[in-house]
Amino acid sequence: MTDAELARDIATEAGALLLRIQDECAGGDRGDREANVLILERLRAARPEDAILSEESVDDPTRLARSRVWIVDPLDGTREFAERRDDWAVHVALAVDGRAEAGAVALPRLGVTLSSDAPQMLAEPQTPPRLLVSRSRPSALCVDVAGRIGAVSVGMGSAGAKAMAVVRGAAEIYLHSGGQHQWDNCAPVAVALAAGLHASRIDGSPIVYNGRATEIPDLLICRKEWAETVLAAVRECGR
Repeated sequence: MTDAELARDIATEAGALLLRIQDECAGGDRGDREANVLILERLRAARPEDAILSEESVDDPTRLARSRVWIVDPLDGTREFAERRDDWAVHVALAVDGRAEAGAVALPRLGVTLSSDAPQMLAEPQTPPRLLVSRSRPSALCVDVAGRIGAVSVGMGSAGAKAMAVVRGAAEIYLHSGGQHQWDNCAPVAVALAAGLHASRIDGSPIVYNGRATEIPDLLICRKEWAETVLAAVRECGR
């Protein structure tokens, strides 16, 4: 089984578990905990030599000396999960030498798992472009950039749901500033790159994983034809 196939199978299985927990009207804390146990057990059984970085586990600094590190978010969008919304996700990704090499994002309420080994064919883009922002706290940068490029802002929940909306053709741009962690975007970036999208920091630099600090402050995932326009607008905003 390839790394991408493994990521897809585990993300899908964890998503099914989370749906059962959600149907029992249980909260996100239980979902985070039980999905994390499942994912770690599957990864350790299948890839015992690899390191793991998970949002729901204590960080083991020995990962810094490893080439292959699985980066996972067992439940991306705990708030959306608790509200029984659709826009939450499961992230399972493998970073190799700092690059998002393989990954899968499950969207359990939509019944789909997107993975880097089965790239989605991109749909025709819409004009004006749709720019995805946080549904609860869109950043000033996102508001400014949307105005500069004439984009329509669309609020949505988890990072994975927003990134996969671009992959699935439901939006053209996902711009984020204000802080994320490696587990928030490693799997989405792996899937987005495999689909032929642009993925970078908001200054245009590559995203590097398995750093000592888990934070990754910002992110741009978009259709390639919009990348330079968005990056230029970010620069004009003084970021």
